[in-house]
Parts: sequence; structure tokens; C-alpha cells
Amino acid sequence: MTVVIRHLQDLLVEEHTITVPLDWTNAADNRTIELFAAVVSREGGEHLPYLVFLQGGPGHEAPRPLHAPTSPSWLDDALKEYRVVMLDQRGTGRSTPVGDRDLERGTGELVEYITHLRADSIVRDCEAMREHLGAPAWSVLGQSFGGFTALAYLSTDAASLTEVYFTGGLSAVGRHPDDVYALTYDKMRDASERYYRRFPTHRTSFRRLADLAAAGDLVLPDGEVVSVSRLRSLGFFLGSNDGWQNLWQLLEQDPGTNAFRWDLASAMPYDARNPLYYVFHESSYADGFATRWSADRVEPDDFREDVTLLTGEHVRREWADTVPGLKPWRDVVLALADHDWPALYDAEAIAASGVVGAAAVYVNDLYVPLEFSLETARLLPGVTPWVTSEHEHNGLRAGSVLPHLIDLVRGRRVR
Repeated sequence: MTVVIRHLQDLLVEEHTITVPLDWTNAADNRTIELFAAVVSREGGEHLPYLVFLQGGPGHEAPRPLHAPTSPSWLDDALKEYRVVMLDQRGTGRSTPVGDRDLERGTGELVEYITHLRADSIVRDCEAMREHLGAPAWSVLGQSFGGFTALAYLSTDAASLTEVYFTGGLSAVGRHPDDVYALTYDKMRDASERYYRRFPTHRTSFRRLADLAAAGDLVLPDGEVVSVSRLRSLGFFLGSNDGWQNLWQLLEQDPGTNAFRWDLASAMPYDARNPLYYVFHESSYADGFATRWSADRVEPDDFREDVTLLTGEHVRREWADTVPGLKPWRDVVLALADHDWPALYDAEAIAASGVVGAAAVYVNDLYVPLEFSLETARLLPGVTPWVTSEHEHNGLRAGSVLPHLIDLVRGRRVR
């Protein structure tokens, strides 16, 4: 165990590192990992209750607290009510991160290792960190996949939670991944058509890019020959508040320029910086199922026929063969796609948890569909859903979402 205290102007940051088991289910397994969390407070707030932030992903570390302006954008409001625990989920950031060097383990060993990184293990890590900090209970803020993890928390350790906040994170409970991906294709179809209605010439621009990709003539600086499916994944921009502007800027450029090639490279989702985001992504919807490349299998016929229909968080098997940074992970991701994941959520336990909280449910969410979010919300009578079309999936970063949720929980007049 180590503790480091840092002062970042008006922020007090306590960095905690503890050792936890890799496999929480097997006491005979002596493998361990390091778990890192930064506890952030302001002067005078050192004794406020704890709020643990669970980052979206899977496969992404927590943001680092910074000052002037405070980052992330929602942190200022959180620090008025809480000390915020920025937990690096296992396998990310400073919590024994998984990266290319782990490929030396060999496919079988690495696949087995990665099976211990999902939400149920993150919940056990949270409990270890909570006990380390001496908190009888704490609150949780779950963004996207972090909200999925909060649901897993309610399935096993609801007594440890005082309040729960979800932002775009009410996952489907008990449903097959195919159900989720089929519905998100419908969302992406609508989002694509809305975009082209605003910018009609961009449909032609995108089709020309798709023709270049199909001919093998769209090559990034790292040597990636961009596939059509990879190009279409730029639709993920449409799932954030201002992301359409990034797509617009790309489609306004001359694809023969260096600027376009470099901008396209930086825009590509599922890169090698955090390979877990690709390798592990479909498992986040695997509540008792093997995924077997769900997004590939349920792709609608019109998407197969019309290359201008964009996709979002739909991972593709072929990227393990075409994306240079993901190629080394090919055997691992293929094996994980066939892994039979145990059930993650307990609907009866969630419904019986009695938890108090609030959930931002985004009408136009392209990644966590409204319909299944409302279905899950009905399991949580103590959680007030705020259904809004004001924000997209990344609404938490807009700055107004968290104060609204806190007001709902506190019974204060909604701003």
C-alpha cells in the first residue's frame, strides 16, 4: 500500500495504490494486481462523503484531476458535495494496465487473464478501495460502462452504496448482446440520415471516401489501409454533443492531402492506445452470453448495401486483420468472442436494493439505447430517471448534467 499527497493549486489529491487479487473468486489463486485511485478534494471538503467515479469504456482509465479550469468539467460541481475517488479500473491507467507487452504471455494465458477484468471484478476492487479508505459506504457516479459497473455493484453489494448516479449507463439487464446491437443499428440509421439532411453533399463525399477505401487507396500514416467498415465507424462522432463537427471537418477536406490523412488517423476509434477497448468491448453487454461478433452478425441488410450508413460502437472482426495496432491481438480477441461469460446482473437483487439515485437517460443515445435504459430504470424505483434530448451520450462532460442529478436526489428545486 502506498499513499502520495499532491497539491494542485486549490485541489488536494491523495494517490492510493493497494494490492488486490486478480481472481476474486478463487482464494487459492495467489496472483495479484495493483489498484490505483486518486482521491480529490478542496480545502474545507476533506471530510465530505466519498463519490467514486467509474469511467466509461471498457478499457479506459479515469481522467486525471487538473486545475484552471478544473478538469474533468463536472468535477467542480462534484467537489461541492463529495470527495471524488478517481479509480483506474483494473487493466487501465495505473491499475496494472494491459498492453502489448502482455502478448508475451501467450494467447491462452492472456485470454484467461482478461476474463478477470470485467465489471464484477471492478466491483470487488471498489469494495477493497472503500475499505482501505475507511468509508462505511460511499456513492457512485457511473458514466456509460461505468454505469454498467454500478448495476453490477447493485447486484452484489448494494449495502455499500449511499447514492447512485448514472449518466448514459443504464444497460440492458438479461438481454442478449444481439438485441442491443440490433437496436443501435436502428439508432445509427436515423443519426446518419439526420446528418445527411443537414449536409446533403456529404453523402457524396463519404461515398467517394468509401470507394477509395474499397480500392485500398485510403492509407493512414502508420500504414493502415483503411477498410470500408473502419471508415464507417466515424459515425461514432454522431453520438456526442458536438461530435458532428469533427465529422463535418473531415468530410470538407481533400482526401489527397497530408492534413486529411493525419486528421483521419486521429479520428479513428478503437486504436492501439487502449487495446482493451476493442478486445473487450462486446463483453460489456455479455450478461450471461458469448458475443461471437454480435455487431457483425446482426448488421441489417440496408447497412450491407449502403456504405453511407454510418456505424457507432460496432466493433468488427476484420479490424484484427487490417488495423496495425490491433493485429497482434487477433488471436486474443477471436478467443474472447467465443468465451461464455457468466451472468453479470441480478435483476431481483437490483430491484430489492432500495438504492436512491438519479439517472440521465439520453433520448438519442446511440450506444446505450433509450428503450433498454427505461426497461432497466423500472427495476430501480428509488432512482429518478431524467429523460432528456438536450444531450448526447457524453452529456456528463457538458457540465450541467451532474448538478441536475444531485438536485434530483437531494430533493432540491431542479435548475
